[in-house]
Amino acid sequence: MFFIFPYPNTRGLWVNFNSPLVWDVFAISTYFTISLVFWYVGLIPDIGTLRDKIGKGLKKSIYNFLSFGWKGSARDWHRHEISSIMLAAIATPLVLSVHSIVSMDFASSILPGWHTTIFPPYFVAGAIFSGFAMVQTLLIITRKAMGLEDFITKSHVENMNKILIATGSIVALAYMTELFMSWYSGVEYEQYAFLNRATGPYWWAYMIMITCNVVSSQLLWFKKLRTNLVFTFFLSIVINIGMWFERFVIIVTSLHRDFLTSSWTMYKPTIVEYGLLIGTLGIFFSSFLLFIRVFPVISIAEVKTILKTGIHKKNNTDSGHE
Repeated sequence: MFFIFPYPNTRGLWVNFNSPLVWDVFAISTYFTISLVFWYVGLIPDIGTLRDKIGKGLKKSIYNFLSFGWKGSARDWHRHEISSIMLAAIATPLVLSVHSIVSMDFASSILPGWHTTIFPPYFVAGAIFSGFAMVQTLLIITRKAMGLEDFITKSHVENMNKILIATGSIVALAYMTELFMSWYSGVEYEQYAFLNRATGPYWWAYMIMITCNVVSSQLLWFKKLRTNLVFTFFLSIVINIGMWFERFVIIVTSLHRDFLTSSWTMYKPTIVEYGLLIGTLGIFFSSFLLFIRVFPVISIAEVKTILKTGIHKKNNTDSGHE
């Protein structure tokens, strides 16, 4: 962000608004803001419920402040629904734009392996693919640890696995498209970049990426595996590993051997990079555990809307009239 603020400086630099690095700042900050507001608006009815269940004290005051004076009136619900719909409408195209713009950081360069138009849809599909896998990892653990089996059913997990099949197949198509276009282009630098990925010093990273992202996700075509929670949990971790290696392959294998053989080198992560990786994982899991400690894991307000239907179905099932 230091480089995008237009201020007089001794470096003689000014903001280049044609640069995708500048687009990144606007796209990611907008996406983060909308996502944060959307997430918080969804929490407001639940925070109001928690406030009403707590006696007097500091905790009640905090929840009262966070609930924005929620009373649960018809007017409150009406405004809540309208704001949720509006935020969802804004957030949906932002999912496409933010990952497309991030991919253009690579695609707008001239480096072999990056200079390709497949990157925007490829990154969007990859983000949904890895995002759903991460949710599966957290969901299955939380479901078991907090006894949420009646709320998060196997049907939910299976439906999410179907999304993993679809997005995993799109990612596989993107990999094949990259290989085909590098061959079809006739550009020897482009051809070598992808040949080096598969057969060069980092062939093992490329094979891990293909195995974890392409081969593993296709196992979900089998219903027995798709509905198996243990297998789904294991597979979600495998996909997370594969998507991490996808970033590694895209960045490292394209940079370690570029146009000049004199600049070829091997990548060795520093202690700072290891620290950043471990630190970001620590921040994420700490934030997640703190959230489930002080807020409802499942939306109380959304469960209430289907509660009567669920009870009715259960009663009919118990009486033999499903």
